[in-house]
Amino acid sequence: MIIKINFTPSSKIMEVVLEILKYTLPAGIVFVGVYFVLKSFLESEQRKAELKYRSDNFKLITPTKLQAYERMILFLERINLSNLVMRMYSNGMSAKDLQTTLLAVIRSEYDHNMAQQLYVPSRTWKLIKSAREETVKVINSCSEQLNDNSSGLELSQFILELVGKIETTPTEVAIEALKNELNKSF
Repeated sequence: MIIKINFTPSSKIMEVVLEILKYTLPAGIVFVGVYFVLKSFLESEQRKAELKYRSDNFKLITPTKLQAYERMILFLERINLSNLVMRMYSNGMSAKDLQTTLLAVIRSEYDHNMAQQLYVPSRTWKLIKSAREETVKVINSCSEQLNDNSSGLELSQFILELVGKIETTPTEVAIEALKNELNKSF
């Protein structure tokens, strides 16, 4: 008995579909493979580009950040009451003149360095501001305790005596915080 296959139109369609699948299925598998390899490669390249960007930024920001820390420590040293009084006092000044001069110098120094807060953590910047505010309070408080005819020498001595009694000044606290932050960064 011989089996005769009768090709009907539906079997010809199946034959064509199988013939198409012979070419498209391997091409589809290759396409999916290439897609995942290419995707992985592009993600890797993107990570490399981001790392290079961060590295370049770090190289640019680090010196600026170091300069900001240096400037803030210099600011704090300049407004340290002992240093400030010694630097600003001159013979013949009245207490009121010395007070005005001290407050003007503190304000000027602060205004000059205000932009450095971009590079200093918020909590450390608050300590710096607090040191400035406490320094101003001490100057004003000492000045208020003297009479209107007092000399600048009396005010400077009063301030220096008060500073001598304080274990740790607010400027020293802020300087220490800056040093700690800097040590954490490096």
